[in-house]
Amino acid sequence: MSEYEPTETLDVKGLSCPMPVVKTRGAVDDLSSGEILEVVSTDSGSMSDLKGWADTTDGVAMLDQEETEEGGDALFVHYIQKE
Repeated sequence: MSEYEPTETLDVKGLSCPMPVVKTRGAVDDLSSGEILEVVSTDSGSMSDLKGWADTTDGVAMLDQEETEEGGDALFVHYIQKE
């Protein structure tokens, strides 16, 4: 797993586009500058969707993305920092 220590974790498992981005945007709005949000998704599309959103959104930075596994299911974990 990542070396980042998230301030909050957002579980969007079972949701598909556009909901992981919608929920992430709302959760990032609640963070203070410098805090890190960990987003856990089962949607493989979240890898490109959240990266694209972070790259085009002022005030946020995509720190890392990882693909892992839980109980035989693929998980996609994203670390987003509010700037």
